Amino acid sequence: MRREQICHRVRRRLALAILLLGLVTAIEAKAGPEDWGREWPHTDFSRHSVDYNEIFSGGPPKDGIPAIDRPQFVPVGETRNLAPREPVISVRIGSEARAFPLRILIWHEIVNDTVGGTPIAVTWCPLCNSSVAFDRRVGGRTLSFGTTGKLRNSDLVMYDRETESWW
Repeated sequence: MRREQICHRVRRRLALAILLLGLVTAIEAKAGPEDWGREWPHTDFSRHSVDYNEIFSGGPPKDGIPAIDRPQFVPVGETRNLAPREPVISVRIGSEARAFPLRILIWHEIVNDTVGGTPIAVTWCPLCNSSVAFDRRVGGRTLSFGTTGKLRNSDLVMYDRETESWW
């Protein structure tokens, strides 16, 4: 009888937790620029090319998934903990190449790096299993990127730390 009581209590608490999570998610889902301004005081929300109704909270706050800004690499011959068939995102610019393991990117989603003299960002969204690598230079500036904690079409929404613009 004791085990049944414990199971019943656990089920009730789990149901309550799910209900509360649903309410919090529903409230956050309706959030918009007027609500985001507290966390993003330097972002100009008056300029946008995406309908803000398409952007939802992914759960973590701003930089709750920390980007990697100074990645550490070792030569292929010195790699000890990378399986031969482990999935990586590879980038080659000129004669310089990098491999970014997905098992690292799942925890960070963004790597700010320089390859072949070009400042790049390598992004990976585990929700849609997609990656993009791009040049971080825009308008004569080199930007560095972090995670907003927001999603659009279940995909990562990032921001640049210099202007706090969302990308």
